Amino acid sequence: MFVITGATGQLGSQIVDRLLERVPADTVGVSVRDTGKAASLAERGVRVRAGDFTDPTTLEHAFEGAHQVLIVSAAIRGAEAVTANRAAIDAAYAAGAKRILYTSHQAASRESLFSPQLTHAATEEYLARLDVPFTALRNGFYASTLSFAIGAALETGQLVAPADGPVSWTAHADLAEAAAIALAEDGALDGITPALTAPEMLDLEAVAGVLADITGRAIRRVVADDDQWRAAAIERGMPAAAADFTLGMYRAARRGEFAVTDPTLETLIGHRPTSVRSVLEAITSQA
Repeated sequence: MFVITGATGQLGSQIVDRLLERVPADTVGVSVRDTGKAASLAERGVRVRAGDFTDPTTLEHAFEGAHQVLIVSAAIRGAEAVTANRAAIDAAYAAGAKRILYTSHQAASRESLFSPQLTHAATEEYLARLDVPFTALRNGFYASTLSFAIGAALETGQLVAPADGPVSWTAHADLAEAAAIALAEDGALDGITPALTAPEMLDLEAVAGVLADITGRAIRRVVADDDQWRAAAIERGMPAAAADFTLGMYRAARRGEFAVTDPTLETLIGHRPTSVRSVLEAITSQA
């Protein structure tokens, strides 16, 4: 049985959908915190069980009978995220999984300026120490993140943010397809993967240009001082911890941590990955 965690989230739900195109529903199980949100999956014949990384006792039942487990990284910040990911890995191992997959990130590193990359690096290291085949899916930076950066720009005509750098923005849909292939096809992706990215890198200056072209309005990129941006964000109601978290992303981007592209994703899914323009068109259509 294939077991997927976080199956009601933005990435996990799409992974399940793509996997169900490749394997019978009765071979797929999901581990979710709220089984009610997965009712539609149960109706499709998927095994739905409650599982919470922060309560490892629930995972034994959720992972029962698993041949492969795909762990969608915990939506937690800080040291607790590593603890949660390790709990899920331990549970998959204890369940006898023959292979464990984990959704990592293209910039996973102990030296990153963006805190989630420290979590991914530590989780990869832990997974690699087990005597079980594994795949760490080094996903490209999720393109949907742009919705947070451009929201105000659509209203004000100014995309205000700290200095950044090129990012290989990659769509959830393409990464979900890659994960489903990795699950369903033996040997498709093993170990720590190359960066699974779209082929295009854009900084926010370029993003502003694409937005202007889509909307037909003037949108100007404005570079804000780090400290001034942080203070303004907190004044608008952003928690200080969230402001620091986001500032880390900009600092990592301008150091070039996300300025990486690789053909592996396109080769694996067999078509050109979704363009940043397409993602921005979808975001603006919903604004």
